[in-house]
Amino acid sequence: MIKSEVAKLPTRYGNFDIKAYKDGSQEHLAIMSKNFSDINTPIVRIHSECLTGDTMGSLKCDCNNQLNLALELISKEGGLVVYHRQEGRNIGLVNKVNAYKLQDEGFNTIDANLKLGFKEDERDYGAVGFILKDLNIKEIKLITNNPTKIKFIEDCGIKIAERIPAITEINKFNKNYLQTKKDFMGHIL
Repeated sequence: MIKSEVAKLPTRYGNFDIKAYKDGSQEHLAIMSKNFSDINTPIVRIHSECLTGDTMGSLKCDCNNQLNLALELISKEGGLVVYHRQEGRNIGLVNKVNAYKLQDEGFNTIDANLKLGFKEDERDYGAVGFILKDLNIKEIKLITNNPTKIKFIEDCGIKIAERIPAITEINKFNKNYLQTKKDFMGHIL
């Protein structure tokens, strides 16, 4: 894994420090509050890349809202967002758009991935584990609804002092998506 130096990132949420990590062809980002190194139990969000949501504000998902929630929280209370660059649950942007087309035809998010020949979730969190270890994380307050991320953190030997729900606005475009995550992926919503 290749690491960058730490750089400053002023944002509309406040001033952060950032550090990039390269794992094969994927590059991930650690976005840290200015007081990050002084906090024993930081707030942490593992945020999986969603170009359509994070950049374009897609209403089909809750990704942009969850990222904004996390950045606001860590700006105020201190912590870290690991921006995990595995687009579309790691099926890539082209396949994600193809999955969107299948969702337009009535498939849910899981069935669309399966129809395209993928597992319901292709993500690998190995790079996240490396980043957390590199940043000397031992105990966190985890922002997530995803039981897979909770298990991953526990398997890394990191104590979860608190789970902070990432509950955001439901709309007519993401209602079925969120229901599928709850019913079939065990998300805590």
